[in-house]
Amino acid sequence: MDLTTPALLFPAISLLLLAYTNRFMVLAQLIRQLKQMDSEEDHSLIARQIGMLRKRITLTKRMQAFGVLSFFLCTVSMFLLFLGAELQGVVAFGISLVLLSLSLLYSLYEIQISTNAINVELANFEARKGASTQENN
Repeated sequence: MDLTTPALLFPAISLLLLAYTNRFMVLAQLIRQLKQMDSEEDHSLIARQIGMLRKRITLTKRMQAFGVLSFFLCTVSMFLLFLGAELQGVVAFGISLVLLSLSLLYSLYEIQISTNAINVELANFEARKGASTQENN
């Protein structure tokens, strides 16, 4: 293995971390919106969303942490390979790949929770739509 092998991951991990940061920013925006819509009629919806948002924030934090650690070990791997410590460089690169895989698995789980949160919103919308339709009849 030479220096170019771990270097191939640099753009991918960088883009992945950017995507994770964007997901975090969306979560922060959703939390601010929930605070603004805090009213009596929305308490059940907000209560259901808060649990999911907390879990999503935790998962996003783990996604980012494992992604950063993967990036760091990829850098360490390149440095070790540069110094001629091939075995240590290969081991560091292998651990980097495992951490990247864990980051992606957390991302997959967060996407599932995000989908559930959207379904909660849709159910609430449908319930309100159905209630307003019945009032109009």
